[in-house]
Amino acid sequence: MRLVVALGGNALARRGEPMTADRLRANVKASCQALAALAKEHELVITHGNGPQVGLLALQNLAYQDVAAYPLDILGAETQGMIGYVIQQELSNALAGEREVAAVVTTTVVDEHDPAFERPTKLIGPQYSAQDAAEAASEYRWTIAKDGNAFRRVVPSPDPVSILQAPLVRLLLEKGRLVVCVGGGGVPVKIDGKGRQTGMQAVVDKDLASAALAAELGADTLIMLTDGDYVSENWGTPEQRDILTASPEAISELAFAEGSMKPKVDAAIRVAKAGGRALIGPLDRLDDLLARKVGTEIRPDVPEGIVFA
Repeated sequence: MRLVVALGGNALARRGEPMTADRLRANVKASCQALAALAKEHELVITHGNGPQVGLLALQNLAYQDVAAYPLDILGAETQGMIGYVIQQELSNALAGEREVAAVVTTTVVDEHDPAFERPTKLIGPQYSAQDAAEAASEYRWTIAKDGNAFRRVVPSPDPVSILQAPLVRLLLEKGRLVVCVGGGGVPVKIDGKGRQTGMQAVVDKDLASAALAAELGADTLIMLTDGDYVSENWGTPEQRDILTASPEAISELAFAEGSMKPKVDAAIRVAKAGGRALIGPLDRLDDLLARKVGTEIRPDVPEGIVFA
């Protein structure tokens, strides 16, 4: 099978952990060991987020004031190289060199008129207290939003139109390689009438970009790995109900949190409407997710609309 596996933030940096290189490598190593069995048997593309890392790089840029801070598109490319390198290495180690792994810096076409540029929603960087967030917003002219009991910077997150390197990724898969790409959703670019690319100041959601890639590759399944057991209706309330299986039409009638579960559900809907299927569930129970003992599956052929766990 041809699979696209999207690693969530918990696969790279768990909540409350310092964002050190050692912790990044340890988390990636554990993730790659969990994926090794899939990588041995299937055509596999691994995508990943970069929200905490791109925010950290932005802060580090601001600390050195002799030159202007690098723009967000270049920082996004930097995180692709940084994280892609570690995934490439640790997946190769987990496979004992049985298969070649290629990391590809990826660009994602977006519409420069996307309304997301006027309404930032993508959480990046570390968490702040209310006071620290207010000070950062004032000093750096950031937009700040609540993230649980804390606050984080938010940036525009336009919808992906297409993945420019999709034909290259397909070629690598056909040649038997494993591919790491669409890091952080890919670097967002616009293309003018002459075909010239220009980087945009945004961060594309990696799940939506992974769905776009899966559709372009004709992938059988998109697997979005996170730290939750299910997609849930009325999450965090006494009326919470965990969703086992759903059709794209039925689940699109429910409301989910922006910048959290909503992009994953939207990505799954995109894949299911293209005829594929999507799984959303926990990385640490990947075997159970594939065996349909946990997690949420969204696919076209669900007569009941929604089946609750």
